[in-house]
Amino acid sequence: MPSSVLITGASSGIGEALAVAYARPGATLFLSGRDRERLAGVVDRCRERGADAHLRRLDVTDRAAMEAWVGACNGSRPLDLVIANAGISAGTGDGGETEAQTRAIFATNVNGVINTVLPAVELMRPRGCGQIAIVSSLAGYRGLAGAPAYCASKAAVKVWGEGLRGWLAEDGVKVSVICPGFVTTRLTAANRFRMPFLMDADRAARIIVDGLAGNRGRIAFPWPMAAAVWLAAALPDRLMERLARKLPKK
Repeated sequence: MPSSVLITGASSGIGEALAVAYARPGATLFLSGRDRERLAGVVDRCRERGADAHLRRLDVTDRAAMEAWVGACNGSRPLDLVIANAGISAGTGDGGETEAQTRAIFATNVNGVINTVLPAVELMRPRGCGQIAIVSSLAGYRGLAGAPAYCASKAAVKVWGEGLRGWLAEDGVKVSVICPGFVTTRLTAANRFRMPFLMDADRAARIIVDGLAGNRGRIAFPWPMAAAVWLAAALPDRLMERLARKLPKK
């Protein structure tokens, strides 16, 4: 179990559940989010479990601030695990996808991940150890009309993480890509459709923790939905386009 963990987007959902899962005596947690009040509540929960938890209200789209924060955390205690979890979600369900929405999704879900991961890579490579986890989504397996920017953003970090894993392996740095299905969070609470195989955040966190402990390159779950999206990505475009038109919009 890693003893020094940094998590972005830790104020709710999967990020919160992961923070609590890693909280224990002897562990140091560096947690960031945009809602200071919610983040403070997560820190309190982690401290109750014996962890040395620290919060930082931070926007992952701020490159300079992220680089400074990751560096400061590592200076306090060398980072064993960095989880790039912060993300936002939206789709075409409210009349289409605007330019502003598209740019906001890419800024957080892609640039925010880059701003988290690259400083960590620069710190971990020289010492030849460390682990990076990138939270993507099963939505990143195929572009869907209901959420074009969201799917694309998650596809981008998924493929980037897979490439980083191969590149950084020779330097002793482990990289895993996390691809959850529907998990009960503040983001999915906005969905107005039935979500198959919906699971709670604590169960998702347990799957992720186990997968990272085993150094799995891709942690995709639940398996029935992972299998379905894998098949969807392999289907001929004309067939998948017809099927996709029947899917609900985010």
